[in-house]
Amino acid sequence: MLLFAEELLQQHLTRMNILISSSLMILLSLCGTSASCPSGCSCNVNQTDCSDLNQLASLNSILDRLPLNTSYLNLSKNNFTIVEPGSFSNLRILTYLDLSRNLLSTINHGSFSNFSGLLHLDLSRNLLSTVSPSSFSQLNNLEFLDLSENVLVRLPVNMFSDLGSLTELVLRDNRLKELNPDQFKGLTELRRLDLSLNSLISMPTHLLDGLQNLVWLSLVGNKLRTLQQTTLEPATALQHLLLDGNPWNCNCNLIPLKHWLEWIMYTGGRVDSANCSSPSNLHGKDLRSIPMEMFRHCYPLYLETRNPSAAEGHQVPAEPAGDCIRQRYRPVSVRRATATVVVAGVVCGVVCVLMVVTATYGCIYATLVANEHQQLTHGNSQQQQPLMVAKEPEQDEKEDLMPTIGKGAEATECVGWMAFPPEVCV
Repeated sequence: MLLFAEELLQQHLTRMNILISSSLMILLSLCGTSASCPSGCSCNVNQTDCSDLNQLASLNSILDRLPLNTSYLNLSKNNFTIVEPGSFSNLRILTYLDLSRNLLSTINHGSFSNFSGLLHLDLSRNLLSTVSPSSFSQLNNLEFLDLSENVLVRLPVNMFSDLGSLTELVLRDNRLKELNPDQFKGLTELRRLDLSLNSLISMPTHLLDGLQNLVWLSLVGNKLRTLQQTTLEPATALQHLLLDGNPWNCNCNLIPLKHWLEWIMYTGGRVDSANCSSPSNLHGKDLRSIPMEMFRHCYPLYLETRNPSAAEGHQVPAEPAGDCIRQRYRPVSVRRATATVVVAGVVCGVVCVLMVVTATYGCIYATLVANEHQQLTHGNSQQQQPLMVAKEPEQDEKEDLMPTIGKGAEATECVGWMAFPPEVCV
């Protein structure tokens, strides 16, 4: 009986656990979802894809039916024309939002309020022409912002001032004609900035101030004719610079930029081509490969622009300026370098002196050898001459002797005559 009571109690507890578990699951599901997944959307855990719905539904009608635990939301390729303030206020854990390829024309204040956790925001390929100065004021953790392929002509000065965590900003393919010097103030963590395919005619001097982490910058396809070195110098970490597609005027004012580009490439950075449009003798040539000899006529002007005392009207001594030119601008051709010319002159002089000395020594040596050879030849000829020369008999004596030679008795007398005086030989 006792055992039966224990079994009943255990069954009852098991049923209670099942009921409690099911109740908790229902409560959790109700807390995590405000409604079912909108029609045409794909909901998977915390990711919702409502792209290319092909219907005239309003943005709010879709947002009202999204699960509250959505962290990834894709709303691209629709016909949304406006983002009303507070539209995404219920999606507090949203981290990724894609609103590209819509018909948005304006971003108002508060459109992305209460989005402290948003990390990625894509507003590209819309019709944005106006953006409120405080449109992104509450996106403190935003890391990626894409505003490319819109019709933006001007940007509010403090538009990005609160995006302290932003690492990549894309403003490609708009209609920007100018930028304020404080345009990117506060973007201390920015690493990539894309300003390509706009209509920029100049870059403010202090535009990149404070962007000490910027490593990639694109200015491709603008209308830049010149660019100051002082504009790029604050970006101390810059390693990739794209300048192609601009009508660069390669005059004297572009010399500092040329030096800066050479320094970036020397330190391992990458710079694409910067082809000159003017003057005519440099048309089509890459600024990076033009030798400094082509800018010799710019040296005095360049010194005046860099010397603050000259800018204030003070006279600069001519000799120090000349020394500065020789020290700062070394000719590209080594054959024309001053030190090379001096060394070559000294070497040539030494070689010429050695050649003269060698020729003189050769002449003297040849003269001495010839003289000694002549003396030796004369001495040998004297040694070969006999000391005594036999005297030939006179003609009369030859005639007297001719008959006596060959006779027997007379020959004996002749012999004796030759040995003794004639009076003895009778």
